[in-house]
Amino acid sequence: MSNTSRKLSSDEVSALMEGLQSGEIDSNSGINNDVEVSDFTFGSDNLELLGDYYALRLINERFARLVRSIFLPMIRIQPKINPFPPEVKTYDEYSAGLNSFMSLTTSRIDELRGSMLLVLEPSFVSVLTNCYYGGKLANFPSTKSEFTATEDRIIEIVSDGITHCLQNAWKDLMPITIKHQSREINPQFATLVEASDSVIICSFVVQLPNIDSASFDIIYPLQTLKPIASLLRSRIQSDVIDDDTSWNERLEKSIMHVPLPISAILSEPAVSLSELIKFKEGDIINLPPVDGVDFFVKDKLLFKAEIGETNSQVAVSLKDRL
Repeated sequence: MSNTSRKLSSDEVSALMEGLQSGEIDSNSGINNDVEVSDFTFGSDNLELLGDYYALRLINERFARLVRSIFLPMIRIQPKINPFPPEVKTYDEYSAGLNSFMSLTTSRIDELRGSMLLVLEPSFVSVLTNCYYGGKLANFPSTKSEFTATEDRIIEIVSDGITHCLQNAWKDLMPITIKHQSREINPQFATLVEASDSVIICSFVVQLPNIDSASFDIIYPLQTLKPIASLLRSRIQSDVIDDDTSWNERLEKSIMHVPLPISAILSEPAVSLSELIKFKEGDIINLPPVDGVDFFVKDKLLFKAEIGETNSQVAVSLKDRL
C-alpha cells in the first residue's frame, strides 16, 4: 500500500523541477480541463481581509436602532432605519458615485489611529431642517450648491448625535473616541485616504412616510480596521450597552420631568360689590371656618390638605386624595 500523503524529499523536488524545465514532465498532467477556472491574484480580494464582517454588521444593526433617537425630535416620527451589508471599494470608485454637492464630515478615531467619513445627502439635510423648524415632511429639489447657516447647524447636530450613537454601538467590541476634524461639501476636497486606497462603506437607509427614502453613509478606510481584523471576525458579542432603552421607557422618563404648577387655596370668602368698593388699606376680612385646604395641580383639585409649617416655612400636609 503506497503512502500518497508522504512529503517529497529535497532530491525528489529537485528532480521534479528539472523534469518540468526540460519538458519531460507535462505541467498540465492531473488537471481536469473540463472544469472552468479563472485567474486569481493573491491579495486582490479585499473582502477576505476582514472575513465576513460579522462584528461590523452587528455594530451597524445596533447603531441603526440607536440613531433613531437623533432623527425623532426633528421629524417628530420614529423613522425606520435599515443598514446595508458593508461593502469594499476603492475610495476613487466610491467618490465617483457621489454628487459634487454633499455633506462630508471627517472625524478621527483615536484608538484606531485612523479616520472615518460621514456622508449626508443635501435633500435629507433639507428635510431635517424643514421639519426641525415646524415644517412638514416633503421632498425638496437639490438645485443649490451650498448649505445655509441653519442647515450647517442641523448638520452639526446630526453629526454629533451620530458620533455619540456610533461610540455606543462600538462599545461591545471596543471603546472608541470619535473627534470631529473637518467638514466639506465637495467630495474632491474630502481628504480621507488616497484615491486608490480601499474603504469599507456602511450605508443606512432612512424610510420616511409619503416621501422618498433618504440615506447616509459611514466610511472607514480599510487600513483603519485592519489592526482589529480578528475582533471583526469574532461571532461572540456581549451586550453591555446600558442606554439602548425602548421608546416607551424614554417617553416615560421624559414625561416624569414635565413641570406642573401647584397651588393651595386656604379659603374663598364671598363679599358683595357694595362692601368691596368700601374696602381700604388696613381693613381685615374675616374668613369662615377652614375645613381642609384645597390642593390643586394646575386647575385640577387632587388633594385635601391641612395648613402647617416645616423648617420655619408655611406648608401644607397632603391628607386625602380626591
